[in-house]
Amino acid sequence: MTRASLDKQPHEVASMFDRTARRYDLMNDVLSLGQDRFWRKATAAAVDAGPGELVLDLGAGTGTSTDAFTSLGARAIASDFSLGMLRTGVERRGGSGLSGGGVRGVTFIAGDALRLPFADDSFDAVTISFAIRNVNDTEQALREMLRVARPGARLVVCEFSRPTIRSFDVVYTQYLMRMLPVVARTVSSNPDSYEYLAESIRSWPDQEAFARIIQRAGWQKVAWRNLSLGIVALHRGYKPGA
Repeated sequence: MTRASLDKQPHEVASMFDRTARRYDLMNDVLSLGQDRFWRKATAAAVDAGPGELVLDLGAGTGTSTDAFTSLGARAIASDFSLGMLRTGVERRGGSGLSGGGVRGVTFIAGDALRLPFADDSFDAVTISFAIRNVNDTEQALREMLRVARPGARLVVCEFSRPTIRSFDVVYTQYLMRMLPVVARTVSSNPDSYEYLAESIRSWPDQEAFARIIQRAGWQKVAWRNLSLGIVALHRGYKPGA
């Protein structure tokens, strides 16, 4: 199987990203017209990780998003359930293993978002970018993030969302469903996976509906900010108890 189905069976999604890993970062840059760099910077600013803090970056893939936190002086763990993505990230940094002391300030650890391999109350911040959409139980994943976060810790989720201008939403939908797969076939190491990408984006809840899911999982003070006319939304929340 080269692409996952929308019921998001974990082995299908992991296998799809394993095949996509080699050119994943390049594809993100091409398909977003370079906007992915702006989205990463906005996410890092929202996480606002300081020296001495420990950040969990879930669905981190090759660790490109994780680098933004270590550059601010925080310690970071990049976790993903695609071993292919993690290995690519480790190899690019000149390392050879997936755990231990880390490579270039980032520790890579394989993990399932529904059963995180971390102790309760471990992290000052938990973040996930463009990956929670691939989990087959969104609320359970958010509860797991709450469990491993320290009291008062912050959650930042960067995910595709719904454009706020109706006319632009129509154009964007046409791009997702028609142009994105065409571009992917010329650049990606696994173009079929981008058909799943387009379908999963369109099936994802809008900004307000996703905020309610985050709240149901136990996070407080949930708010969001639209990026790129709502193509992407940054949702933020806090663990109670600080």
